[in-house]
Amino acid sequence: MSVGFSTTAANSALDSLGTTYPWIKLHVGDPGANGTANTAVETTRKQVTWASASAASKASSADLVWTNVAGSERFTHFSLWTASTAGSFGGSGTVTANAVATGDTFTIPTGSLTLTLPVAA
Repeated sequence: MSVGFSTTAANSALDSLGTTYPWIKLHVGDPGANGTANTAVETTRKQVTWASASAASKASSADLVWTNVAGSERFTHFSLWTASTAGSFGGSGTVTANAVATGDTFTIPTGSLTLTLPVAA
């Protein structure tokens, strides 16, 4: 038997999380407990649009695109924020990406950024 949320509660929590923390910041390592560790040279936050949560999962509903990135690095994590600058940290996760060079465009394709919660079985 698994422990976790009901699917309905998980969907509600994820929809609330996506509404409250719609800004994505990139990192080159674990962002830590307050979201400020291992910040990427590329500091521009992008606003994510989300599809409605379903089956305890929520996915981005449009491409997230950073053009002319500020430095050569490999993005490994993201953090969620309430605002495009400053704001409150809401959580973090991982991304799988190739290294980028200064001036490149970096894209997280539609549906590739997801938030999930464990569901009781």
